[in-house]
Amino acid sequence: MTRVGELIETCAQTLSAAGVVFGHGTDNAWDEATVLVLSVADLADDEENLAVPLAPETVDAIRSLLRRRIDERQPLAYLLGRWWFAGHEFLIRPGVVVPRSPIGELFESGFRPWLTRSPARVLDLCTGSGCIGISAALLWPDARVDLVDLDPAAVALARENVAAHGLEGRVRVFEGSLYEPLPDGVRYDLVLSNPPYVDAADMASLPAEYRQEPELGLAGGEDGLALVRQIIEGRGSRLTEEGVLVCEVGMSAAALGRAYPDLAFYWPEFEQGGEGVFVLLPLT
Repeated sequence: MTRVGELIETCAQTLSAAGVVFGHGTDNAWDEATVLVLSVADLADDEENLAVPLAPETVDAIRSLLRRRIDERQPLAYLLGRWWFAGHEFLIRPGVVVPRSPIGELFESGFRPWLTRSPARVLDLCTGSGCIGISAALLWPDARVDLVDLDPAAVALARENVAAHGLEGRVRVFEGSLYEPLPDGVRYDLVLSNPPYVDAADMASLPAEYRQEPELGLAGGEDGLALVRQIIEGRGSRLTEEGVLVCEVGMSAAALGRAYPDLAFYWPEFEQGGEGVFVLLPLT
């Protein structure tokens, strides 16, 4: 009888030997193997579960997904049909960027010290699966949250995730480009975004796993800032007087500094890994 811990170790060794690339919610073979085994076995990440014996059909299902992960270079999230962000589970499917962002760690502190009170309205631009905006709605139960994405597939999935979390009464999903589809005059205390920010040079050398994701959700133009510029420059008409903008730009952070030398960006440090997220305070 194969036990959970044994199969995790086997899967981790197999992933390492196969040279797969991580970065879609995990950054190493052991963590990815753990998610694979525990998710299929429907077990919590608890040390006591390492000794749990697995039914043969469960072992077969795990090995089948492991083989697909290696042969197809599919991100594990697509194979499982779900992934986790900021402690919450979200539906995910091919065609929509896998939920991941260092922004998730900022939910633990309620975005303090930059956000001084609970926001009444939150906006999530380039929402993808809806994971960032929905996490905000779950953190602040009195907040109204709007999600925006240009891609109809992302919009459809975000609406599914809104319904799955029972948030239809407080969370709206708009299809369109950045601020354009939003109702006139609506302003937000917090604008969050993980937009496409990969520059042209990095897009040309993406590993196979990242090429499984839609280019629309990754490519940020020549310097990675095509949409980021629009987010920054359009914030004045959408933020409240004390409103805060939080945006991920990843490796395009240096280009952002060159493009906006006079803006006072704050760059949080992350204990759980990741970088390239800036905080921009009101009209700075």
